[in-house]
Amino acid sequence: MELWIPITIAAAFLQNLRSALQKRLRSSLGTRGASFVRFGFGFPIAILYVSFLHGVIGYAFPALSGRFALWAVIGGLAQIYATILLVHLFSLRNFAVGTAYSKTEPVQAALFGFVLLGEKLTTGAVLAILVGVFGVMLISMARSPLSPKSLLTSLTGRTALIGIASGGIFGISAVAYRSAALALDGPNPIMQAAVTLVCVTGFQTVYMLVWMLATDRSEIGRVVRSWRSSSLVGLAGVLGSACWFTAMALQPVAYVRALGQVELIFTFAASWFLFKERLNLRELLGCLLIVSGILGLLLA
Repeated sequence: MELWIPITIAAAFLQNLRSALQKRLRSSLGTRGASFVRFGFGFPIAILYVSFLHGVIGYAFPALSGRFALWAVIGGLAQIYATILLVHLFSLRNFAVGTAYSKTEPVQAALFGFVLLGEKLTTGAVLAILVGVFGVMLISMARSPLSPKSLLTSLTGRTALIGIASGGIFGISAVAYRSAALALDGPNPIMQAAVTLVCVTGFQTVYMLVWMLATDRSEIGRVVRSWRSSSLVGLAGVLGSACWFTAMALQPVAYVRALGQVELIFTFAASWFLFKERLNLRELLGCLLIVSGILGLLLA
């Protein structure tokens, strides 16, 4: 098995764990505060990770460049706003459906990767991604009559548009992060991904702190008071990001994000066991289609 595959599965699990924790935090912190903890509490852990790779493993620091900084800022800003949209989405629909909407990302990531990076996909890979996305569409209309009209409504309603926008912006951030890591003149993909992670989370922490100081300082106090729960979000978030960044330094974005749809398996488990949300037959069928798309992608 190629290394990027288990790394991506680990990233998907950690991302689902982080999202579940953020959903719980939103009621006490609000959308922006619940989004900030991902970066603010993850930044110190990212520094420890890079320090370990450099001091213990012996990896040299890569040379930074203006091109790297540009992609890191683009990716950092895109991830901030995509996270805010996703956390807000959890207040509009249940956890599973909210996450499912954002899973249109693989096709969008493939498009962005093609346009911005010139990455190409095989016919089999494209078909596998489309099968997975069809599964997402089936989930999105699982609570309404199965018809062309309900499909149109499910894809053009406010909730769907927020979810699709979140997925699209996440797709932009994924392409930007891969571009940033590849722009580094580093010793290996692991160190390149780790340095990218530190620089991005540091920028995101400062950006959101300045934003909250300028608009609502009380939000910072609420974040500090919830440090126990918030630190878990930061830990899961930074470990997940480390896995994503490493996988995307090893493999094109579209393949990594398509395999990352395995997150929906973890999402349904969390929705069922943690949030006590029940699933219907169409949601389960959509989940099976997503898994089929993942397997088809790997075979392709």
